[in-house]
Amino acid sequence: MRRAPPLPVRDGLGPARVRLRGGPVLAELADRFGKGAAAKVLDGEVVTSDGGVVGATMVLPPGAFVYLYRELREEVPVPFDMPILYRDDDIVVVDKPHFLATMPRGSHVAQTALVRLRRQLDMPMLSPAHRLDRLTAGVLLFTTRREVRGAYQTLFARSLVRKTYMARAGVNPDVVLPTVVRSRIIKRRGQLQAVEEAGEPNAQTRVEHAGDGRYRLTPRTGRTHQLRVHMASLGLPIAGDPLYPNVIDVAPDDFSGPLQLIAHSLEFDDPASGERRAFVSTRSLA
Repeated sequence: MRRAPPLPVRDGLGPARVRLRGGPVLAELADRFGKGAAAKVLDGEVVTSDGGVVGATMVLPPGAFVYLYRELREEVPVPFDMPILYRDDDIVVVDKPHFLATMPRGSHVAQTALVRLRRQLDMPMLSPAHRLDRLTAGVLLFTTRREVRGAYQTLFARSLVRKTYMARAGVNPDVVLPTVVRSRIIKRRGQLQAVEEAGEPNAQTRVEHAGDGRYRLTPRTGRTHQLRVHMASLGLPIAGDPLYPNVIDVAPDDFSGPLQLIAHSLEFDDPASGERRAFVSTRSLA
């Protein structure tokens, strides 16, 4: 288990963790990230894993880590609210909107559910127990403290949470429903789409028709883009999907066609109290 970073969360964001190639730290950070990172070293704003300040002449071995606060780029604001469905001492459950990433990654940093909620609630230790795709809306659970985080994350890792999604798609008379789709899904770094490959299945989804072009999806597993891949493989691509079956370029500020996929409900036995928990999204399909 990774230990806590040596720098605290600041304005909703934790420090960036950089794995070094080895050698003079100042020169490496300047080469990889530019003058801004080098200036942070000179200002004493870069630290080692044990919290020591990185000096201008410090040399570290390959594989060592340093931490620093990243400079935020301007991001397109996601213009949708994120209602809180439930909150207690251990968890916060929200109804995430479409287009908002769960946590910082790539070009999405401040405009994420995690950073937005940390700032809103002034809770720097808030952490997601699971993730939803940026384009998927619905029920998302966060833990409030490091001490309880593992117990809730384990529920999701061991498939002890019943998750139900609602989707809108076309109608294919050749598809007999309900059905259970099983396949092997692989998502490779640098590729937008996940793909199905031959081999032992690692993804399973039950698909049921819910009337009026709506579908109830119950995943047994949680592979990247699993529901979108499985629906497309049935000849029922989810409405508004810019990746499956074909990649469509969408402008960063275009919020006009949200993916018609909602994480509708979560149900589980609370690891702290043993109480049966059930949370339901208030969102509906277009």
